Amino acid sequence: MSYNLLKGKRGIIFGALDSKSIAWKVAERAHEEGATFVLTNAPVALRLGTISDLAEKTGSEIIPADATSIMDLEELIDRSVELLGGKLDFVLHSIGMSVNVRRGNPYTHQDYNFTKKGWDVSALSFHRMMSVLYNKDAMNEWGSIIALTYMAAQRVFPDYNDMADNKAYLESVARSFGYFFSRDKKVRVNTISQSPTPTTAGSGVKGFDGFLAYADKMSPLGNATALECADYAISLFSDLTRKVTLQNLYNDGGFSNMGVSTAVMNEFMGENDDAVDADED
Repeated sequence: MSYNLLKGKRGIIFGALDSKSIAWKVAERAHEEGATFVLTNAPVALRLGTISDLAEKTGSEIIPADATSIMDLEELIDRSVELLGGKLDFVLHSIGMSVNVRRGNPYTHQDYNFTKKGWDVSALSFHRMMSVLYNKDAMNEWGSIIALTYMAAQRVFPDYNDMADNKAYLESVARSFGYFFSRDKKVRVNTISQSPTPTTAGSGVKGFDGFLAYADKMSPLGNATALECADYAISLFSDLTRKVTLQNLYNDGGFSNMGVSTAVMNEFMGENDDAVDADED
């Protein structure tokens, strides 16, 4: 269902790779809500994904850009403003990569060159992106910038590896740079802490199926899907959330406030839900 929440708004969506991507779902929903936007990803990712299908579906241009390159980001933003016919109203940062995870290096035995690369791509890129947007004055007042994060920035998930550190840095950048963007440009900056989601990138984490099942049992509303995350992002891009900024916002079915759930305790104790529910009644 469309509400025209983004009618007339312009933006950039980083990170759409394939139909499993949260960024892909955000692009589809933004298009449905009346927005026009540019799609971007690293050149190597563009070769691996099917983003051209998304561009055709949404009537969008694709501009390759390496988020670790200031020059690429400057060109991306200049061309986007030109193509879209004015300053931007929203930007989604959906970029994450850990070479240590890909290579199977445990957190206690990292290759620090890989660590630096993952941090640069996954976290410093957010600061770099906002720096270019800020210094070029490329955002309209009351615009909205969002980055995607995960609960491992606050709590230990052993197999999430150095991506947990990257997400913690990302969230700090959202607050720190968000202060200046909000104060000086009236632009909102937030992060969405999403449930574990079976994207191409997320599924590469060791034990991901366990993450997924555990979070679903812990969350009173169950895991949020990629589409539900996209819906939340649209609300944050819209004018309905003009005073929401510097926040890490949980879209996780309630997981972030849980200590333990009945479903998890039942499994641990070898009981079934029906028996416990009957006792509670």
